[in-house]
Amino acid sequence: MSTTTTTQLSKPPAGSTPGPAPMRAAQPGEGRIGLRANLRHIGALVRRNALQIKQDPESMFDAVLMPIIFVLLFVYVFGGAISGKGNNDAYVNYVVPGLMAMMGMNIAMAVGTGINDDFKKGVMDRFRTMPIARSSVLIAKIVVEVGRMLVATAILLGMGFLLGMEIKTSVLDLFAAIGLSMVFGASLMWIFILLGLTLKTAQAVQGMAMIVLMPLQFGSSIFAPPTSMPGWLETFTDYNPLSNLADAARNLINGGPVAHSVWMTLGWAVAITVVTAPLAVAKFRKKT
Repeated sequence: MSTTTTTQLSKPPAGSTPGPAPMRAAQPGEGRIGLRANLRHIGALVRRNALQIKQDPESMFDAVLMPIIFVLLFVYVFGGAISGKGNNDAYVNYVVPGLMAMMGMNIAMAVGTGINDDFKKGVMDRFRTMPIARSSVLIAKIVVEVGRMLVATAILLGMGFLLGMEIKTSVLDLFAAIGLSMVFGASLMWIFILLGLTLKTAQAVQGMAMIVLMPLQFGSSIFAPPTSMPGWLETFTDYNPLSNLADAARNLINGGPVAHSVWMTLGWAVAITVVTAPLAVAKFRKKT
């Protein structure tokens, strides 16, 4: 067949409506993103989120001021009532490790409102048009928020040391308590990311988060020993993941049995991540 004939056959008849262009067959491995590329995307997005914080230092106010306010508030308002007047030093060693658990949950809440706000601004829609793994966008958010959590925890511990807190074990145990708090806090972020992707407004995310936060925080061993609570509340406290984290951090710093509370905290972290991370990534793909 001649070239002219071939050309004529490939053209649509005069006056007809052109049909859709034929789809190109996918090449083997196309659309898959390797581990190295995924890590590179996460790194670029982490840098982008960190630059946002640099351009908007006010976004760090919660991480900087919240630990200072919490330590002063709980030590000087509740310390005397719980530990007895004049025994604030003993209460500092009790409450500051517990506040490490509370700090992670409060920082995690900001992730959900931030994700929701980014969708409102169209930032996330732009990311979804790029040839990057959808999970990399969310993981980059978590990495930056873990960094903010580290800053908040460092300030919290600094305030604790200024008010008389002592490490009765070792520096390695202190680092272990910090690491455990980071792992658990990162797992909680998946919950709030899922809320941020599901609810319509940042105010709704914040309101729902407070409904979850209040019972978990105050129905735990963060502020007071559970033995002083009614029986039903003490039972709830025993199964509260924040109590497990607070007890683990407290015993790692002050000394005491840690195996049960550490393994329970890690178990909660793994379970929360396994359940909510795939749901959050799937919701991110489908959100309109």
